Amino acid sequence: MFSQVARLAAKRLLEVRRSLRPAPPVVFAAATATAATSRSFSTALNYHIDSPDNNPDMPWEFTEANMERVKEILSHYPSNYKQSAVIPLLDLAQQQHGGWLPVAAMNAVAKIIEVAPIRVYEVATFYSMFNRTKVGKYHLLVCGTTPCMIRGSREIEEALLKHLGVKRNEVTKDGMFSVGEMECMGCCVNAPMITVADYTKGSEGYSYNYYEDVTPKRVIEIVEMLRKGEKPPFFVCDIGSLADWHTESRTDKEWTCWRKYHFAWGAKGSIVQGSRCLLNSN
Repeated sequence: MFSQVARLAAKRLLEVRRSLRPAPPVVFAAATATAATSRSFSTALNYHIDSPDNNPDMPWEFTEANMERVKEILSHYPSNYKQSAVIPLLDLAQQQHGGWLPVAAMNAVAKIIEVAPIRVYEVATFYSMFNRTKVGKYHLLVCGTTPCMIRGSREIEEALLKHLGVKRNEVTKDGMFSVGEMECMGCCVNAPMITVADYTKGSEGYSYNYYEDVTPKRVIEIVEMLRKGEKPPFFVCDIGSLADWHTESRTDKEWTCWRKYHFAWGAKGSIVQGSRCLLNSN
């Protein structure tokens, strides 16, 4: 077992090193070809290419309602430190723009906080929860770190891509789904896991919902429930079909957990903190 883990860890390290290898200073077309031949471990491109729906010349500004929220956000910071509001303002811009940040939105934020645009780009490219390319209303993020990989995350990603008929970071024709990858989300004890970024509420806010102990079959069930407008439990444990979660009566052995970030709520109301969700013993 140890040798298998060591081999997989070494393979993973080699993939990461190859993905981080700098591309030669060539034109964008060649850079695109280079990116296509190497494995990407980011939810977006590590460079920007102008397109009709994502370029610095396109008009972009906060809505009137969101400008009131901008003022409220800025009120939390001294006037000479308003650049500290860059993250909540980018977050608000992403909510307004359907779950992703065009470069014009980043420029608008830079203008508001009075910094050079590059300072905003640095933040937007550092945090993987800022999407710099278009994503679906439900952005499915597969954990790509070693524990989940050992437990079959590659097969889970392949099942999602095949079922939805897209490549990684492509959006389905109906605009509902896209599939990306995110590094460790802190749920190694319940690997493999995926996160569903739910952008369906627009400026009302979005959520990151964890689904753990998943299988290729299970993630497809999750997709189809979301397609129907149903909300699967945030924390899914491997105790049968997802249809079981909707039965009116449950035995003591039937349980479910709702999890966001590192908190889980037990079926009987108990709160469990940490990576493991425990069966309520009552």
